[in-house]
Amino acid sequence: MNTRANGPYVEEILLEGHIIDSLILPRAFDLIMDLGGNFEVEEIRVGRSKTEPSFARMKVFAQTEDQMRRMIRALQDLGAQLVDGEDVQTAPAPVDGAAPDDFYSTTNLPTEVRLNGRWVPVEGPEMDLVIVVDREAGRARTKPLADLRRGEEVVVGHRGIRVHPMERERDMEVFSFMRNEVSSERPNRVAIGLIAEEMQKIRARGGKILFVVGPAVIHSGAGEYLARLIRGGYVHVLFGGNAIAVHDVENQLFGTSLGVDIKTGLPVPGGHAHHMRAINKIRQAGGLRQAVEQGILTGGVMYECVRNNVEMVLAGSIRDDGPMPDVITDVIEAQRAMRRALNGVEMAIMMATMLHSIATGNLLPATVKVVVVDINPAVVTKLADRGSFQAVGLVTDGELFLRELAEELGVNGPQSA
Repeated sequence: MNTRANGPYVEEILLEGHIIDSLILPRAFDLIMDLGGNFEVEEIRVGRSKTEPSFARMKVFAQTEDQMRRMIRALQDLGAQLVDGEDVQTAPAPVDGAAPDDFYSTTNLPTEVRLNGRWVPVEGPEMDLVIVVDREAGRARTKPLADLRRGEEVVVGHRGIRVHPMERERDMEVFSFMRNEVSSERPNRVAIGLIAEEMQKIRARGGKILFVVGPAVIHSGAGEYLARLIRGGYVHVLFGGNAIAVHDVENQLFGTSLGVDIKTGLPVPGGHAHHMRAINKIRQAGGLRQAVEQGILTGGVMYECVRNNVEMVLAGSIRDDGPMPDVITDVIEAQRAMRRALNGVEMAIMMATMLHSIATGNLLPATVKVVVVDINPAVVTKLADRGSFQAVGLVTDGELFLRELAEELGVNGPQSA
């Protein structure tokens, strides 16, 4: 299985693991040909059981150095390793906040670099960052461009880098059941049951579950179900914006969201100002925690987050009213706060907030299981289109999803006293 070898630039690569059933090997062939290169398979061994890995060694040919560089970088995202065994190459950052030319741009997959002849894991796998190396300490870590400091050793080129692709799940669990099946006609009840089972396992072993939510959770009347999940210990981190806090507090103080009565669905006279009055009340108190302590806020999502010590990151935007005192208005600082809060997160459930979901997806390593819930199929698929390929989706109403999830988890108890 080969093409006719040609081209003055040649690299030898290895692919190992479940490269057949995860379709990694055929994807590698397609990638090489799509980029105008050729390949020659020199050795191939096919695993004969579900646990036995497969192996392929091949030569890759290109007409130009730039073409070879693009092919190798793309192949590394599939887990390809260069045979030459060289150490990773680095160059110093020329100025604060910028990398040298030809820097290596990361994926969210587990990655290693070769330092002093030894493979070292890259700390903090995340997409679209650079890798900074400390040769003396034998460590490597990812870093955003904006946080680089002049003189830091940044990985460049493609040698001495090893990426571990995510392979197909072999067990019948939620993420193999749901992947690539975005449809409003799928039996969501089954999927929600599987999600609940996974959440129970994560909580039992001390892992964290992240919810990324938009204000539609409150508008739709689903806030009470999210509050129940928090009380039940199934929400450990919550990401959102100013609006989720504002309308949750508005609902608790006035029974409305965007001036619409949550129970009747009808506009309330003067209700258009309720969200501003809610913001003002919390600003008078000094913040959400102070409002809970002072007895101003006695229920709802924000109340339960405060009472149950859920770590919240509320990231602001240019369109925010107020904002709430707890909202981080510096977007770079908000991004840093989100990164810190993700430590230990094993599952992320994203609902009704496309921009916050995309922002969070960009920060997550591929090992975190991601569920995206939205009534719009385009939103559900957008994360995968942007690189968060581990994301699976449910096209359904957010209120229905949270209500059924709360039922599956048995968290229908009374509000905390």
